[in-house]
This record gives sequence, structure tokens and C-alpha cells, in this order.
Amino acid sequence: MPNSRRVFFLMGPTASGKTALAVKLAERFPLEIISVDSAQVYRQMHIGTAKPDAELLAQVPHHLLDVIDPADSYSAAHFVASAKALIADCFARQVIPLLAGGTMLYFKALQSGLSDLPHADPQLRAVLQQRLTDEGLGSLHAELSLVDPQSAARIHANDQQRTLRALEVYHLTGKPLSSIQGSAVPLEYPVVKCILAPPRAVLHQRIADRFQQMIQDGLIDEVNQLRARGDLSLDHPSMRCVGYRQVWKYLDGELDYDAMLERGVIATRQLAKRQLTWLRRESDAYWCEGEADAVDYLAAQLSLISPSSA
Repeated sequence: MPNSRRVFFLMGPTASGKTALAVKLAERFPLEIISVDSAQVYRQMHIGTAKPDAELLAQVPHHLLDVIDPADSYSAAHFVASAKALIADCFARQVIPLLAGGTMLYFKALQSGLSDLPHADPQLRAVLQQRLTDEGLGSLHAELSLVDPQSAARIHANDQQRTLRALEVYHLTGKPLSSIQGSAVPLEYPVVKCILAPPRAVLHQRIADRFQQMIQDGLIDEVNQLRARGDLSLDHPSMRCVGYRQVWKYLDGELDYDAMLERGVIATRQLAKRQLTWLRRESDAYWCEGEADAVDYLAAQLSLISPSSA
């Protein structure tokens, strides 16, 4: 079925309603959802990542949830390898793959491909981490601007993980990361993209309401249980996820309850702003402010390859 092999991307900022929309489509079409979320890959992190509950997961198949421990690292390369395998499996079973989430780097890496970058070097990473402690992130980002200005312009000055990785690649290869990222293998299937982006005021209210609900649902207890393991800290990428960092600092006594709530909402809004900035670069996507418009658009596109399910 070569003409029906299309991959669907449902993209959007956090709290825009992507999961609910994907589930509505799954009720009408033979599709499975592949999560594109760098936080939902972690086990034991359910409430703060807005992971679908057990009832929903039993109703609609979801992939790439709960795949690694919070103490481990997960990269775009891991995601691409897993997503490509899942897409191929979906097509083999005549199921439509719908990739839904808000980690834009993962979407880009899957569609455009990743270059053959060197693996992380523990010794070099330890040196860079010590420099981070001694000199601060600003100094490392300034160094990146000298050795790889293209990457430095693309990587936010507060993005610790990607700044360290870009410097690590430079020191391991002697080449700027930007010069290596050119030999990528793109996704072999055509992609249909839909961006769900509610108006700013609506999105901000949803973010505030959802964070409050997460607290009521037990996010503080969830973070407390993660802290109690003894092998996690704010240096781990998992604990730098929005919400977890603020609650961790509250439990450390650095923030009072009201400040934790405020910081959590602000951090989530900042995340949404970064996601929208990235999404505006997508020139081949259909933009929707509301769920109804997005459902109509995607249903029409899905009907082209699965008309009996329209």
C-alpha cells in the first residue's frame, strides 16, 4: 500500500490538547499514537509529564512511554531509532502512525535525519561539568560561540544540556557540531503535519489550570518518591523537566508553596513559548487554533488513505 504510507505529525505547545485530539482520531481511524515527548519517556514520572492514564492507554495504543529510568539519559538519536522501527511496524500491520507531542527537536530529527555524531565521553563530560560548576554556563556558551558560532546561535544561552553536548562534539572531533549535521538520512515517508496552537490567553490559562491540577493529583508526592530513591538530583535531565525542578526546590526549602506554584506555571509558559518559536519555522504545516479545526483537517487527510474509517 505505497500510496497510503504517510506519517502524521500532531505538533503543538504543552497543554494545547494534543493527547485528547489524538485519542478522538484514534476512535475513528486505524492508528496508533507514538509519543514525541522527552519527558514521558521516563518511568515513575506520570503526573508531572501529563502522561495518559491506564484507562486511556488500554483504550488507545501509545508508544514510547515509560521506556527508560529517570537516572538514565535519552537522546534524539534514541528517539529516531525507536520511532522509525515503530513506524515500520505500524505499516507492516496496516496501521497509521500518528506522532503526537511537543519535543520539536525529535520531530525535526526524525523527518530530516541525524548525523553520525560521536558517543558521549564520560571523562570529557566530567571535565565540562566541572567547568560548568567553576565558570558557569555563560562562559561555556561563550566558548561555543567562538568554536561553533552556528550552533551557539541556535542553542539558547540557558540550555545547559545542548551547550555541553555541542562542546563535547567539538572537543571529540575537532569539528563544529554544525558542520557535522549535514549527512543526515531523512524519513523515507511523506509527512502530514498539523500544529495545534490555541490563542495565547487560552493556552496560558490551560497551563495554570493544569499545573494546579497536577499538584492536586499528587505531583509533590511523586517528586518526593523520586527524591527518596537517592540516585537522582537536579543535575539529571529527568529532574530538569518543567514542574519537577520547581517541586524539588520546594521540597528542599528553596521555594515556599506559593513561589513553587508561580515558578512552575512560569516555567511551563516559557516552555510553550520556546515550542511556538520552533513551530513557526514549520512552513509545511497546517495551523489550528482549536480542536475542532484540527480534527476536521486530520480526519480529511486520514480519509484519503483510510476512507472506510471516515
